[in-house]
Amino acid sequence: MGNGEWGMGNGEWGRIIVFSPISPLPTPHSLLPTPYSPLPTPHSLLPTPYSPLPTPHSPLIYIMDLTIECQKRPDNSKPNALRRSGRIPANLYGHKGTESIAIALDAKVVEQLLKRGSVNNTLIDLNITDMPWRGKTLLREVQTHPAKRTPYHLSFFAVAGHGDTDVEVTLHFVGEPVGVKLEGGVLDTQITQLQVRCSPENIPDSINIDVSDMHLGDSLHIDQIVLPEGVVFQGEPGQVVVTILQSRGSSDTQTESGSEAT
Repeated sequence: MGNGEWGMGNGEWGRIIVFSPISPLPTPHSLLPTPYSPLPTPHSLLPTPYSPLPTPHSPLIYIMDLTIECQKRPDNSKPNALRRSGRIPANLYGHKGTESIAIALDAKVVEQLLKRGSVNNTLIDLNITDMPWRGKTLLREVQTHPAKRTPYHLSFFAVAGHGDTDVEVTLHFVGEPVGVKLEGGVLDTQITQLQVRCSPENIPDSINIDVSDMHLGDSLHIDQIVLPEGVVFQGEPGQVVVTILQSRGSSDTQTESGSEAT
């Protein structure tokens, strides 16, 4: 069944909405603008026991070069009062068994975080300054106000002590290759991010690759990268990371020289 329009006799039109038998009638929640995230409840904020961390089949985790400072929420604080004062309530799970820590973050910090990160695949360095506690966490949940669409509540999950995880690390190419400096080549980077697996405690901020000794025509493959201890690469070992190609200007010069010689 579908929807129909009908005349009201005064030049105006109305719309009849007909629901099929198998479709439930709209609830107050279903009529709210989407995407809709319900307000936090004690059960909805708990991490799911069956998926505390992404598995190898889950989306890759990206490391953010960002440290978020926050404070523990006072026991008598009211969430709405915090929001009015420009702070967003949040919770940290996984740091110590089933315990959780109620924290509060500056609303501007949350805004920047949400511009750069996403739920369940962004690793963030969280620093609770007044406990003190500091560690790498996953942004697990972002709840927004159903009408204002502003951040309402955040949940973080501490990853330390929960096994190895897959992350994507930035590659930094260090030095000037011989093939560029003396042989007229150009540095051609095929990839700038490397997928690796390691424990949360061993996640490197970045990986430096020294290209100083590379000559024209040389290529460096994934399995030739020197990785920190406890870190292993994911993907094809023979994939090219960087190569030294002959520049177009150099190629044209050589072609002209060859033509003149003949």
